[in-house]
Amino acid sequence: MLNRLLPEAVTEDVFKQLHQELSIDASWTINYVVLTISSCLIATFGLISNSTAVIIGAMIIAPLMLPFRGLAFGALEGDLILFRKALGAIAGAAIIALVLSWLTGRIAGIPEYGSEVLSRTQPNLVDLGIAVVAGGISSFAKTRERISDALAGVAIAVALMPPLCVVGLSLSQGIWSFSLGAFLLYVTNLLGITLACMLVFIVAGYTKVNHALSWTFGFTALLFLPLGVSFWELARQARLQATINNTLVRRVEAGLGTIVGAGLGTKFRYSQITEKQNPP
Repeated sequence: MLNRLLPEAVTEDVFKQLHQELSIDASWTINYVVLTISSCLIATFGLISNSTAVIIGAMIIAPLMLPFRGLAFGALEGDLILFRKALGAIAGAAIIALVLSWLTGRIAGIPEYGSEVLSRTQPNLVDLGIAVVAGGISSFAKTRERISDALAGVAIAVALMPPLCVVGLSLSQGIWSFSLGAFLLYVTNLLGITLACMLVFIVAGYTKVNHALSWTFGFTALLFLPLGVSFWELARQARLQATINNTLVRRVEAGLGTIVGAGLGTKFRYSQITEKQNPP
């Protein structure tokens, strides 16, 4: 039973195939650049118009997840070529997204944004959990032959492009608090996805534990303080809102009871006066 639970060492051919695929995914190609630009513009327009449907469209075509797996694998294997290639693709896409969203925000000149922007400026521990699960699904799909990468890509891209566009839009209007919150969300997603990819590659038997995993754990742990504070504030606001709602409901019910009681009393007195004036 224990042997079944432990990961089996993969063959050299399978290892080389995965390495080649990750290297291709992490490459700076024309397809990657075009998809990044398209996803950024669609997400930016969706954030400006506060349209969830448009933002979902940007999530579907966003290619940002592809180099994340190469980054995790290259760090674990100590493969500097793959690591630098993946890091360059991630940094290049981030710069493109920030510049395009900033320019779009300057041209549009909208001073205030809707709920879609606001929802990405206050990350918490829930967002970290989503990133970890999404990263695990993506890397698991990469190591399995019969699972489509599209399924994992759609689930993961949701967490990457919109926060970067929120950073650019916020900077275009000088809203520094929004930009810092959205950037924290992006960093949370980056570390959560990378950590999950590392764990899956280790469990699947493609690589072994090394210092890269420890460093990733350490950087992720540093996020627990700001994310925990944000989560506590969110829970406090939810409890406060629930208390206010319950108080309002009780007061409304009490007011309705008073009105109904007064109405019944008036009706009763009116009936008594009527009976005195018109005895049967």
